[in-house]
Formats: sequence, structure tokens, C-alpha cells
Amino acid sequence: MGWILFAVAALGVVLSLVQLVTLRLHLRPARRAAGPRPPISILKPLCGVDDDLEANLASFASLDYPAYEVVLGVRDRTDRAWHAAEAAVRRWPGTFRLVLQQGEPGLNPKVNQLIGLTRAARHDLLLVSDSNVRAPEGYLDDVARHMADPSVGLVTHPVGGVGETTLGSALDNLQASAAVGPATVAVKRLVGRDVVVGKSMAFRREDLAALGGFRSVRNVLAEDFVLGVKVSRKLGKRVVIGSVAIPAVSERRTVSGFLSRYGRWCVMQRKIAGTPLFAAQALLYPLPFALIGLALDPGPGALAAVGAVWLARAAIDEATSRALRGSGFGPRVIWLSPLKDVLFLVAFVRAFGENTVEWRGNRLLVQAGSRLERIRDPAAERVLALGR
Repeated sequence: MGWILFAVAALGVVLSLVQLVTLRLHLRPARRAAGPRPPISILKPLCGVDDDLEANLASFASLDYPAYEVVLGVRDRTDRAWHAAEAAVRRWPGTFRLVLQQGEPGLNPKVNQLIGLTRAARHDLLLVSDSNVRAPEGYLDDVARHMADPSVGLVTHPVGGVGETTLGSALDNLQASAAVGPATVAVKRLVGRDVVVGKSMAFRREDLAALGGFRSVRNVLAEDFVLGVKVSRKLGKRVVIGSVAIPAVSERRTVSGFLSRYGRWCVMQRKIAGTPLFAAQALLYPLPFALIGLALDPGPGALAAVGAVWLARAAIDEATSRALRGSGFGPRVIWLSPLKDVLFLVAFVRAFGENTVEWRGNRLLVQAGSRLERIRDPAAERVLALGR
């Protein structure tokens, strides 16, 4: 039995290496769009004060692009993001605008804001950009270059995590840079399946309207993935992964926050992919298989195999991180890599028996396709009924 697990671990190392090679072939240096550079409305929904939010917003203030606007969205004035957004508008009045959310049409809080932001946007090329994202060199030109092709209906980008100052954020950024980012590129280029990253999504206004707008995914957890599927199935257009990596800032996340985030992510993935395909993703985390193999069949050879898997996985994680974020994690990757894999697999295994997520103070039931339903509190409903 032990040798089977070591073989599975070896396969996992090979798959990780394939992801790295695919990613490096995909990424290209930023360059100016050769064709039209149409005006772009950047839609940026805010919720609370993200790590280094001011610097994140500042990175969008003076991009080398002829015409664009940044439309900031906030749910209400009590949100701490409201003051940061007001400050950005005062500092860059010709570039930034602020929109207050009207109503709450669905259960996905990000989509609720995007509905109003789309309505307020002045341009027909719309770029969704999360609040923890920073604009890399050539970002808008990369969007424009791909959107110049009328057969393209959506442009997304691979993401690399940056900025860690705590253990939780180091794990978060390593997972984003060494696992999530390269996997989206590899799945697209090797399998032909679209995996859209919601941190960066560009649409034409007319295409988004033909999909039913953001309102059509107001009760969906994985609105990015669902929109990507609809672009190909409903519009008959292509989803493209951009050639420029997008930095996503995580500085002060706790380890429990890392587990909570990827716990929600794993539930979402299982509901999207289905249990068998979701389970197959465990192959991308080879070290636990090798450790179990060592426990079942201990000996010098098994110990050496574990060491080889450990070092190979850490080296690949380091190289992948350098490709996506411009710098690696240095010697600490030797212990960060296995810790990240083991903790992620805790969330991964728990997701098989979990159908609910905690999201921004709401407990939500996740159905097939990541459709959301609010979980009612029977006790609270009885109190409300008595009050009537």
C-alpha cells in the first residue's frame, strides 16, 4: 500500500511541474495594445478596509492608458470603506467616482454592488477589479488587446498573492501564487476548461447585458465561474486568460482566517465541479500522500522518498510564486509549503461534509452550481411572527 501512495505523490509532483511550465509559457511581458485602446470603466466594490487599501487604490490612479475611470462601490456609509473611498475621490477627482449601493437584490454582496456600479459606469468596456488588487504595468492594455478580438467575451487574469506580514497571509499568498493561479492557467491551456478569477473580469457592456447582467448571478457564490460558463454557452464567445499577472494583497490574515477562506472556497469548488472531480484535486497536494506512505511502510527508502517529495514540492512552489508575483518566499518556503498543503487539505476534507458557508456575517446554504439560499433562524422567525 505504501508504494501506491508514493506513486500518487510522485504523480502530484509531476502535475505541479506541468502547471509551472504551462504558466511560464503563458505569461508574457506587458506591452501596449497594438489596436484600439477604448475607454474602460473599472468597477471596484469595497467592503471594509482591506490590507493597505489606500495603496491598492493609488495603483489605479495614474495608469498609462488614454481614458479610464475607477468607480468605487460601498454598501452603506457605516462601512469603514466609505471614508477610504471618499478620500480617493477627493485625491483623484478626475479618475475616481463613488457609488452607494441601492437595495439588496441578492445574496451575493459583491454582485449586489456590481449591479449598481455597472449602471453608473460611463464606458462600454467594464473591468471588475477587487479591492485588494493592485494594477500591474500594462494591465489595461492587456485587457484592450484581448478585447480587440470580437470572438472574446470575457478576459480574466491569473493572480499572485503579495504583501504578507503574518503566517496566515504567507500561507494565503503562497496558496494563491503556487496553487490557485497556476491551476487556472493549466486547466485552460491543457484541458480547455474556463476557470474565471473574479478578482479581474472584463466584459463588453452589450455582452454582459446579453447574459442577463450581474443580476443573473445575484444568488450565486461563484459568480465569476458561472459567468464564464455563460459566455461560452450562451454567447458562443471565448474566455481568455490575460498574459499579465495581477497582484492581490494579503498582509495580516490569521491562520484561522486562511482556513476559513479556503474552507468556503472548497465548498464552492465541490458544488461547481461535482464531488468526483473535486476529489481529484487532492493529487495536486502530494506531500500528505508521501507522509501516509511513510507511516504505512516506514524505512530509509520511504524516508528518502518523503524528503524528495518535500523538496521538489517546495522548489516548484517557489518557482511558481516567482513567476506570478515577481519574488518567491525564500528559504521559508521549505516549511511554508508543507504547512500550506496540510492546512489546505484540512479544509479540503471538511468540504465533503459541508454544504453551508459563513460569508460576511451570513450563514448561507450552497446548492449545486454554487447557488445560494439563506438559512433561516427558526427561533428568530417565531419572535418576528409573535411581533406581528
